[in-house]
Amino acid sequence: MNLILFGPPGAGKGTQAKRLVEDRRMVQLSTGDMLRAAIASGSELGKRVAGIMERGELVSDAIVIELIESRLPEAEAAGGAIFDGFPRTLAQAEALDIMLKGRGKQIDLVVRLKVEDEVLLERIAGRFAESGRPDDNPESFKVRLAAYNDQTKPLLPYYENQGKLVNVDGMGSIDAVAQAIDEALQACQTA
Repeated sequence: MNLILFGPPGAGKGTQAKRLVEDRRMVQLSTGDMLRAAIASGSELGKRVAGIMERGELVSDAIVIELIESRLPEAEAAGGAIFDGFPRTLAQAEALDIMLKGRGKQIDLVVRLKVEDEVLLERIAGRFAESGRPDDNPESFKVRLAAYNDQTKPLLPYYENQGKLVNVDGMGSIDAVAQAIDEALQACQTA
């Protein structure tokens, strides 16, 4: 089972991904985590990524896809992947489909966590007060939210047309959101 979790910052993707990793033994493929790990490893790819990021440039789709592809065997051995932070663009979604098809796999389900912007702002403000993460300050968050909305908008019809998109109300409790995701996964597996 290969799953994409969509949702703006603060929607609860990380919380739900951790739960799926624990409950279902899936592998979470978070591009942010993978970029940081590649740099820390000192590998050739990590050195390329570090140089790009040090120059303040965006890491190319090709490099992000290379990182994802390097982790697919691990995900396949575990029975599936949770894609978190990827794909972000239509080109990345198409590349992911091609990459998975070449391995006899596919994206089985796309879960979009829907949370009202005002609630997201409250969550992020709380997280900022607790952790002090610079990207969680309210002004940075507004930029991140706008970027998320702009980038993911074209992806929603792409996956909806494939019959893979399920919207989950991310406004509920962690347990309620988890139950809705589990129901969507169950429906996908029995379809």
